[in-house]
Amino acid sequence: MSGGMAEPDIVIIGSGIGGSTVASGLADSGANILILEAGERLEDRPENRDQRAIFLHGHFRPKETWYEKDGKGFNPGNYYNVGGNSKFYGAVLIRYRREDFEEMRHLDGVSPAWPFPYEELEPWYSEAEQLYQVRGSLGDDPWEPPHSQPYPFPPVPDEPAIASVRKRLKDSGMHPHSLPLGVDIDKWLVKGRTPWDAHPHSADGKMDAETVALAKALQYPNVKLKTGARVTRLQAAADGRMIAAVHYSAYGEAHVVRPKLVILAAGAVQSAVLLLRSADEANPRGLANRSDQVGRNFMNHNSSAVLAISPWYRNDSVYQKTFGFNDFYLSDGEGGPPLGNVQLLGRVSGTILKANMPTVPEWLLNRLSAHAIDFYAMSEDLPSPESRITVDGDRIVLQWVRTNWQAHLDLVKKLKSVLRRAGFPIVLSRPFDKRTPSHQCGTVKIGNDGSSAPLDVFCRAFDHPNLFVVDASFLPTSAAVNPALTVAAQALRVADYIMGEELRS
Repeated sequence: MSGGMAEPDIVIIGSGIGGSTVASGLADSGANILILEAGERLEDRPENRDQRAIFLHGHFRPKETWYEKDGKGFNPGNYYNVGGNSKFYGAVLIRYRREDFEEMRHLDGVSPAWPFPYEELEPWYSEAEQLYQVRGSLGDDPWEPPHSQPYPFPPVPDEPAIASVRKRLKDSGMHPHSLPLGVDIDKWLVKGRTPWDAHPHSADGKMDAETVALAKALQYPNVKLKTGARVTRLQAAADGRMIAAVHYSAYGEAHVVRPKLVILAAGAVQSAVLLLRSADEANPRGLANRSDQVGRNFMNHNSSAVLAISPWYRNDSVYQKTFGFNDFYLSDGEGGPPLGNVQLLGRVSGTILKANMPTVPEWLLNRLSAHAIDFYAMSEDLPSPESRITVDGDRIVLQWVRTNWQAHLDLVKKLKSVLRRAGFPIVLSRPFDKRTPSHQCGTVKIGNDGSSAPLDVFCRAFDHPNLFVVDASFLPTSAAVNPALTVAAQALRVADYIMGEELRS
């Protein structure tokens, strides 16, 4: 490193959920840890709570273009800042169901089994829930997997307008449960009466990668964060095995560090891109890519916004996002294939609706919003080698081949029927597209065999003993729930493995 600083023992690339959580697990090891983050810290600015700035003007969207296979460009919704996409997430910290770790047959194919069962990750789920101060309640959801520890805090309370809909759904036979949330709602509302979903923040009560895991890691003097540091290449040793150097640029200057361990956590797209761009003579298809699976198996949840409207219902809630239900998660409710998860969106105002309905007057959209409640329907996207990330020079090319879409349409149809029975005569839906990063994952998957997977069960690259990948790219399946807690749990498990096998060997 420049300036005469000692070489770090460990370099972590990215400060999102995976990178920051693994840093928190390794912080007390005594190893010198350097976290390289391409972005900067989000400042405490009025735009953080300004829905017009966020949704209408795209104030926080990156100035970046990705490309489809046919060369058409689009602006992705991925963010580059300390804490990664978690600065904008809905803070739903839910576990995969136990069945998600097993082979599951869907309408459009088979979701493969994980290389280990739910029980292997369960202790780390509990540790991650404690770390991220999850608010939740056990016992409401019949499909909740076993917990060895209770949630550390009680659930975020329903507002009255939301409690009334929860009751309606329960009375109609559904099983609504409190969402496990990483939100201190009292602290959040001090700064402003807005939802937290898709709203960025600066230590305002949302438990994300920066405010929780990274803050814990940086309490240790051996852990350093360097912002504005975009990693451009990983350099393998002459024999192609060990990662010998990490090349990055920061504020116009090129830097090289030579750590003992490299932990890649740049996100499911950027981690794959970096491995592919680091191809060399010994690794012509890219690093960690003997299996030819790096960049493949890209998954992005099939998801839709569903608005239930009634002239007799008045929604005066502020944040809304407190419950969901899994009645159609393991089957369609009639013995058919799995459909997916339903949960509330953050409160959708007329201003937010305006972003998708620009020709409709905002006063009319506000009136519509006042009589609506907003849901998020989410279905599993199955892994496919044809759904992939590739690089073409400086271009990132995303070839997303949707799978299981009919199951998602069936979920939306079921949800609409449920909401009509609950007293909402008008129900509208709109799918999310590739511009929305709906839980991107799967591009550097774990497995038991280096010929078919880039990573082993501890996220170590089969081809490079000192390289780990701990963001959502390791996920072998997308399941149909938010992935953040699963990424955090595996990051803690990997940190424990590194502590035992690498740093003390």
